[in-house]
Amino acid sequence: MAKVGKRVATLRQRRMLTVRELAARSGIAHSTISLIERDKVSPSVDTLAAIVDALGATLTAFFGIEGVQDGIHPFYSEADLVEIGSTEQISYRMVGMNFSERQMLLMMETYQPGAVSTEALSHKAQEGGFVLEGAVRVCVGDEVRVLKAGDGYYFDSRIPHSFENLSEGESKIVSAVTPPNY
Repeated sequence: MAKVGKRVATLRQRRMLTVRELAARSGIAHSTISLIERDKVSPSVDTLAAIVDALGATLTAFFGIEGVQDGIHPFYSEADLVEIGSTEQISYRMVGMNFSERQMLLMMETYQPGAVSTEALSHKAQEGGFVLEGAVRVCVGDEVRVLKAGDGYYFDSRIPHSFENLSEGESKIVSAVTPPNY
């Protein structure tokens, strides 16, 4: 099996989760996740699927392959939105978790006061979004802008980028990333 450890670790870190938090979400022992991330063991398909699912991705997106999509309904209640972030800092609530051939990651992002995304990220994708409430500093390469409710962004995610809540309260963003490899 291909070595998948670095990819698992990158996705976990982008979601600002510890190994233990990912273990709790996936039902996989933290020691096993640690070994997988260091490519000391190759996970079974079921184990990798549980980890990838807990990270808000699919195996098809993880490996960049296509499959067949059947029986998926187009509507999601608030209870159907899956948390793939950290509610203490930045909540990423995802729609379409059960859609195995997602070609975008659509999220409601909630930034707690003072929350900052991890160091400037870069990944092969495009992303865009709108600020619904609050004030968020968005840094994309050398460009920096404070966006407020009604403002939007769209950029090539290969350019290092970061987000910071400058509001005294929560800031909310609706965002999309395509392909869903964040």
